[in-house]
Amino acid sequence: MAEDTHGRLLSRLRELAVEIERLTSGLDEGPLAKRTVPGKWSLKELICHLWRVQQLFEGRIDAMLSQTNPPIIPYEPEGDPEFERMVATLPAQQSLRAFLAERNRFIVRLEALSPTHWRRPGRHPEFPHYDLHFQVEYMAHHEAHHLYQIFQRRAHLGQIPP
Repeated sequence: MAEDTHGRLLSRLRELAVEIERLTSGLDEGPLAKRTVPGKWSLKELICHLWRVQQLFEGRIDAMLSQTNPPIIPYEPEGDPEFERMVATLPAQQSLRAFLAERNRFIVRLEALSPTHWRRPGRHPEFPHYDLHFQVEYMAHHEAHHLYQIFQRRAHLGQIPP
């Protein structure tokens, strides 16, 4: 049963990446970097945010797999120098390609985990029952929220690709 749940979760992560790729297809740096909703992130910033969160969550996975119940520090993108560096220095298409490549590698890594690994705990100040499975499910819900934002931003840039 747990393996089915984990498989569905990994399928969802794959599908989210496919949707991000679809919704950003056909756009070059200008439209991707344009803030189509005043005061809200551009498509490029959203991609960099998702990529950065994936990197941070993978670091948490490393900690949960190698330590006993490690502390998990909440993440805030505001003031994150690595997120700011990504947005400022990397072209949008490079960020998108890197995110998608890392997503594939991330999923392959998660597929290799045993059900016991998925239940490795961490101590998060906001969530009393935090483990690797919770974190990956949180990531999928977080991305779904941002996928909706990507859809909204993309709608301002012309017809959405099928």
